[in-house]
Amino acid sequence: MEDISNYQQIKETAEKFYKEIGRLFCPVFNEPVIFNSEGFNHLIYKKGGERAKGDQITKLKLLSLAKEIVRVTTTYQEYDEGLVYTQKKKFKKKVNESTSVKYWGLVAIIKNCRVKVVIRQVGNSQKYFYSVIPAWTIRYYNGIKMISNAKGDLSLD
Repeated sequence: MEDISNYQQIKETAEKFYKEIGRLFCPVFNEPVIFNSEGFNHLIYKKGGERAKGDQITKLKLLSLAKEIVRVTTTYQEYDEGLVYTQKKKFKKKVNESTSVKYWGLVAIIKNCRVKVVIRQVGNSQKYFYSVIPAWTIRYYNGIKMISNAKGDLSLD
């Protein structure tokens, strides 16, 4: 179980660091990736509520590696595309419309950590940072170190 006693300090430090990034040129897309509030909020919350504090701390501590991966990566390893339903105003009425959403997974080993950064694009908007996750997990079973690759849904990670 991860120590969460310094959670608030980690969150504040990470939020300040995140805001300072703003936008970062990404060679794989040949355009900037935006680090907006939606990406930071996704590190803290998921569908259904707030993430576990330990999960938040893990993601927040990986932000500096995520910045470096976005800055230097020239390939993406995962891609997913789907539809999301959004509410828009048309002629002073709210209507539900489907909009395409694209996800790219940038996986890299950096500073002895295998990390996946998720970039998201809704419709024709700018690409933005969406999440960062460790791309492998280490568990111990009867004193044996077991490494498993993370397999997740890019829209939820």
